[in-house]
Amino acid sequence: MGNRDTSAMKIETPSPMFDTSEMVLNMGPQHPSTHGVLRIVLRLDGERVIDADVVVGYLHRGIEKLCENRDWTQIILLTDRMDYVAAASSNLGYCETVEKLMSVEVPRRARYVRTILGELQRIASHCLWLGTHAMDIGAMTVFLYAFRERELILDLFEEYSGARLTYNSMRIGGLPLDIPPGWDKKVREFCDIMDSKLGEYETLLTHNRIWLERTKDIGVIDGPEAIALGLCGPTLRGSGVPRDVRKDEPYAAYDEFDFDVPIGTRGDTYDRYLVRLEEFRQSLRIIRQAVDGLPDGPIVGKVPRLIKPPAGETYHAIESPKGEIGFFIVSDGRSTNPYRFRVRPPSFCNLQGLRRLVRGHLVADVVALIGSIDIVLGEVDR
Repeated sequence: MGNRDTSAMKIETPSPMFDTSEMVLNMGPQHPSTHGVLRIVLRLDGERVIDADVVVGYLHRGIEKLCENRDWTQIILLTDRMDYVAAASSNLGYCETVEKLMSVEVPRRARYVRTILGELQRIASHCLWLGTHAMDIGAMTVFLYAFRERELILDLFEEYSGARLTYNSMRIGGLPLDIPPGWDKKVREFCDIMDSKLGEYETLLTHNRIWLERTKDIGVIDGPEAIALGLCGPTLRGSGVPRDVRKDEPYAAYDEFDFDVPIGTRGDTYDRYLVRLEEFRQSLRIIRQAVDGLPDGPIVGKVPRLIKPPAGETYHAIESPKGEIGFFIVSDGRSTNPYRFRVRPPSFCNLQGLRRLVRGHLVADVVALIGSIDIVLGEVDR
């Protein structure tokens, strides 16, 4: 046994069962930093993302098909439940689309109040975005501060509509209610409070070394590529494209107010943060102008009790907090419900860019990049 010749023996190395050069990691759908039931299948080389597949559909409720089986007024309730943290914006977009189809003129006072509600909604949505985005990266204090101001806006919405989340705040032709006595004064007071708090956000984040390291040069996307991907809203403007429906195709009363459209220069996560931070100030600027110039008059135009738009189709878009939300509606002229109902939600459009944004970055940066595009899965899946 000791003299056995082993020189001719060959030792075969077994082939590996798995390709160890890459790892596949499921992020979500149950993950606090995916902002809903979003699933991302990440392909990793160590801690660096090689590629990503975005999987949606976990919150699908068939809202568009439900709308085709509800009358024109009942649909307003369903639009509340798409972007459920910016319900007033969806209400406004839908109502204006039907008004366009019916050629209904909305009274000036109603258009002013709609503008106020829309900008309050933008600030509330951005507060939610800022708080959760900062907390994803590790800044817990900002979350508490942002939700403190958001509660003040929800108080205003509750006083106006009786609800704090799904407001049902618009009607085809105008508004369901006029503003309560003294409500405009409370809106002015809120604007003053919010103005003073923005400095606190900037002190905590804008020049914070950790915040800069986690957001600067992360997820860079230039203007032409952002346009090619179909991005919209602050995500598009962060890449230097000055596209804002409120300026380019004014609706409600935006053509009567002065405001600026902030844009970025580098197109990274930090620029998208700066754009939204400046949008806080521009929204306050619009609200102050609207409250100071609020006209008297009716709040509902001439709309029949039974709404039945003429046969035809139309598309109309507005600038929601997350970007351009558009409604495509077809009426057959006979039924009390739409023949076809389709929504172009900004969160779905901006999600198209996530795969491009995460490639080449670390796994730890993925949560920051998801937060930078500000999605809500209610309008993605519908």
